Amino acid sequence: MVTGATGVFVIPAVPYLQALGLAKDDLVQALGLSFTVSTVALAIGLAKGGALHAGGLGLSLLAVLPALLGVWAGQRLRHRISPTSFRRWFLICLFLLGLELALRSVW
Repeated sequence: MVTGATGVFVIPAVPYLQALGLAKDDLVQALGLSFTVSTVALAIGLAKGGALHAGGLGLSLLAVLPALLGVWAGQRLRHRISPTSFRRWFLICLFLLGLELALRSVW
C-alpha cells in the first residue's frame, strides 16, 4: 500500500528483506528483483494513466548507463568486504538516504 500510494519502493521492501537476515549476495539479488518488478509495475500504471510519455525514453535509457556502472562497482566492493561490514554500511547508507529525504523536505 505504501509503494502504491507513494511510488517509493524502498520503505516497504528494504527493511523487510534486510530483516530476513539474507546473505549479502542474496539480499542484493532480492532487492534488485523487488525494485525491477516494482519499477515495471509503476511504469505500466503510469502508461495506463497517460502519465508516461515516449519523449523521456531516450533520457531514461541514458540514465541506465551510470546505474549499470554503479552495479558493477557495487559488486566488486561487495565481494571485498565481510558480511558484518556489508550490513553495517548498508544500514548506514539507508539512514543517510532517509536523513537526506527528511532534510530535503525542510529546505
